[in-house]
Amino acid sequence: MAELPSEYLKYPQRKYGMDHDFYDWSMMQDRPKFQWRHGKKVTVFLNLNLEFFPLDQQKHPFQAPGGMKKPYPDLRHFTLRDHGNRVGIYRLLEVTDKLGIKPSLSINGQMIDRHPQLIKEIKKRDAEIIAHGWNMNCPHYGGMERELELEYIRETKVRLETTFEKKVTGWLSPGKSQSENTPDLLVESGFSFMMDWVNDELPYAFNTKKGGIVSFPLSTEIEDRFVLLDNLHSESEWVEQVIDSYKFLSEEAEQEKCARLLTLNIHPWVLGQAHRAKYFEQTLSYLKGQEEVCFASAQSIIKMIGLGFE
Repeated sequence: MAELPSEYLKYPQRKYGMDHDFYDWSMMQDRPKFQWRHGKKVTVFLNLNLEFFPLDQQKHPFQAPGGMKKPYPDLRHFTLRDHGNRVGIYRLLEVTDKLGIKPSLSINGQMIDRHPQLIKEIKKRDAEIIAHGWNMNCPHYGGMERELELEYIRETKVRLETTFEKKVTGWLSPGKSQSENTPDLLVESGFSFMMDWVNDELPYAFNTKKGGIVSFPLSTEIEDRFVLLDNLHSESEWVEQVIDSYKFLSEEAEQEKCARLLTLNIHPWVLGQAHRAKYFEQTLSYLKGQEEVCFASAQSIIKMIGLGFE
């Protein structure tokens, strides 16, 4: 067997904790304690995804989660995703309206032209808008041409800000995928937080060559698509997992004397189905009924933690 070259074990950034400078090494239990300004133990962040899946997905260099399953034209799965934007989202919004909860919405830039009536409905609510890439056929990936990625990011931001007549400062990549340039390009394009990294349970400061940005961890483990379609759990099991998460975080907040965050990432084409919508309402009703819970937007959560960029 040939010996490894001497350069193999040489790594200039090798050090205790992290082998990069994106963020500082810290254990969650060792961080400064803080409490939410609203006085509750647990803040819940609710995000609804409005996504456009093209029928002719190229799957280059990989397919975004939730994409087409069969050879072109995969009308079965295309129309199922479309159902979420035509029917499912209205069911979910009816639930949030009923419970007095204002969700955030992550939106593909191409949704502006694809579903103008839905966009008008969203505009009435004055909700937090998060850029979700151009469409679900535009994943960000290692080796992606920098100028192409910058074009996707900037075009998405411009379309959303022009349509909703407000600044859009948050970003969620399709499939939470990034290239080696994505964080730099987000800062360069005027974003102040991103939601692709799931390595923590509270927002934290993230460093780029272009300046600082906040990484806001949006849980994958209890998102509806992952639990129901990937893990093949039942709807009642999803409800149980969300409630278990809340109970654990609430107990931990009490023991550690430090605030906790629960994030819910929801897809209308999944939970907006007629046989599932009641589970969405059941879950939100439970959380809304807890004395130690408050719902909040990503921007307000970041500011409460003291990480907001002016």
